Amino acid sequence: MLATYGNDIYKLVLTLHILCAIAGFGAVVLNAVYGQQAKARRGTEGLAIAEANYLVSKIGEFFIYAVFLLGIALVLLGDDVVTFGQTWIWLSTVVFFTALTISHALLQPRVRRMNALMNELISMGAPAPGATAPPPQVAEMETVGKQIGMYGGMLHVMLVVILVLMVFQPGGPRGGF
Repeated sequence: MLATYGNDIYKLVLTLHILCAIAGFGAVVLNAVYGQQAKARRGTEGLAIAEANYLVSKIGEFFIYAVFLLGIALVLLGDDVVTFGQTWIWLSTVVFFTALTISHALLQPRVRRMNALMNELISMGAPAPGATAPPPQVAEMETVGKQIGMYGGMLHVMLVVILVLMVFQPGGPRGGF
């Protein structure tokens, strides 16, 4: 056979799977740090940080998709040792797609909104003399920022759950809790 569980082709795909996980999740796991830095600098500097973070996250997204596809390849190459019916495989898949749904439906629209609000504030220029209240964008940014933090935190927990499933492999060839 060309590729079977544990041979060099399998190990190459596994290496690519892990490499993509490092690149993809590494690109997004520290997004909160970028958000804090953007908030601390505000204005055009803050927007530049936020936009750079958004770009890096979008690139990381492709590596995250590759993690899943390479994981499927590993199961297909796994002979009867690794199968889709094993708990660690199907549960990881469920958690992965739940995380993708949260990311695309809840997190990313808010990140785009935050960047748009920052752009609006910058284009407004300095507050008018005698202005006593901040523009409404400031309050919305606070709300959206809290939502981004909540959804980001949920995604971090899901990443840890998937990692634990990958390492301990409950219901798998080496696994169980």
